[in-house]
This record gives sequence, C-alpha cells and structure tokens, in this order.
Amino acid sequence: MKVAAVVLMLCSGFAFAQGTDQSASQTSTTEKAPAKARLTYDESLPATSLHKGAWDFGVWAQGGHSASGGVSNTGVGDAGLRIGKVLTAQHGSGFLRGNLEYAIDLIPIYVLAGPVNTAYGGSINPFVIKWNFTGGKRFAPYAELGGGVLFTNTEVPFHTSNINFTPQIGVGMHIFTREKRSVTLDFKYIHISNAGMSVPNPGINTLQVGVGYHWMK
Repeated sequence: MKVAAVVLMLCSGFAFAQGTDQSASQTSTTEKAPAKARLTYDESLPATSLHKGAWDFGVWAQGGHSASGGVSNTGVGDAGLRIGKVLTAQHGSGFLRGNLEYAIDLIPIYVLAGPVNTAYGGSINPFVIKWNFTGGKRFAPYAELGGGVLFTNTEVPFHTSNINFTPQIGVGMHIFTREKRSVTLDFKYIHISNAGMSVPNPGINTLQVGVGYHWMK
C-alpha cells in the first residue's frame, strides 16, 4: 500500500507539472500573438515611414512633352524640392490602406522649349494633396492633385504671358530602400495657361515623367 501510495503521489505530481507547463506554454503563445501582429504591421516600411505627423522631404526632376489640346511641339523640364506633412492616421485595410498628405513644391528650374522660343523660369506649387497607399511592405503607390504659379523670363506660349498657372494631376510610387528613405517614380499631366489674364490663351498640356528621392522625419 505504501508503495502504491508513493507511486500515486509521483504520478499526480508529474501530471500537475505537465499541466502547469502546458498552461504556461499556452499563455506565452497568447501573449506573443499580438506582438507578432504588431511585427507584421511594423514590417511595412510605408506604414512606419509615412505615419501621421511625419514630414516628407524630397528632391525631384521631371520632363516631358506637350500633348494634344494646346500648343504643340513644346518640350519641358523642371526640378525642385518638396516639403510635405502627413495629416491623417492610416485608414482602410489591406492594399487600400493609406493616409492623406499635404505638400508644397518649390521649383527653381523650369525650362520650356517651344516652337518659337525657349523660356526659363521658376514655379511654386503651394497646393498639393496626396493620398499614400501604405498597405505594402516596400512599395507605396500614391495619387495627387495640385496647382501653382509659373514665372518665366519670356511669354509662354509666345506672345501671351510670362505668368501662368499650373493645375496638375499625377500618380506615382514610393520605393522604400529602408525605413524613412525612398526613391519615387511618377507620371503627371500638367496644364500651363494664364487663366485668361491675356489674350490669346491657347495653353500647353504636358505629360511629364519624374524621379525623386525622399526622406521622412
């Protein structure tokens, strides 16, 4: 009886120890699950870089040619700086997750080679609204709408005005090389006209392709 009692006590102790280990293991697994979920989210470079309140600084250059609907045979090239601020938290889920950004472009280099003359100038875009799609791991497509003013040393187009407005729409992509650092590629449609300040006002419709480098803080 004594031997049976000892065996029973040992078996009971072993079973209790096993139950405690399994319970601890289950608790540990449960505790780790949220951490794994957070890790999956944090592995998204766009989400961690373009978060609410982040500053977006960039340098870029772009160029292209006139399209139909205005003065033709005009080449265009420009380069500048961007200062942006992410205004909202992430909204949506999956690939559609994203946030809203406001930005300003300062463009000290602007060249338009028209059929009659070549104009040199500078521009400022004080209004750029941009939606960043931040659901990817390394790539963040975006769409933007903006507008500004262009000042040139001679009339654009020829015999019109040396002050023009530049409403524009574009799509592009951040390609993150690491957290808070990205290369951008974009495609824009930019309309250049004087908004009726002088006559005639034929305008120039341009299609431009650009490349840039951005860092966030």
